[in-house]
Amino acid sequence: MTYVEVEWSGKTVRVPALKHQGKLWFHWQGETHVVEVLASRRAGGGSGKSNPGVIAAPMPGKVTQLRVAAGDEVKKGQALVIMEAMKMEYTLEADRDGKITELNAKLGAQVALGDVLVRVGEA
Repeated sequence: MTYVEVEWSGKTVRVPALKHQGKLWFHWQGETHVVEVLASRRAGGGSGKSNPGVIAAPMPGKVTQLRVAAGDEVKKGQALVIMEAMKMEYTLEADRDGKITELNAKLGAQVALGDVLVRVGEA
């Protein structure tokens, strides 16, 4: 799990975060925040470890649609899971071509930040 430090009212708080589709997502004080990661910050790796094929919940929410099943072949950018958080809908997409090797998402389930919902293995 990746963590970010949030400074608020002179205090620094460490909160769990998830890097997803070039953005950093974190849930703090009942709100989900999304921060664009600048290209210059991404160069050289740093602490933002990438896990190809691991599709995790970018925030706490509810799974409202499953667009794939275990064993399905998928293409990069294909919608896999739709979730709802804070009255907004989020589409989680495949980050590469491959085959669904693990499907942990369940329709109607509540998920936490960072829960692995789908794994896309090599085709």
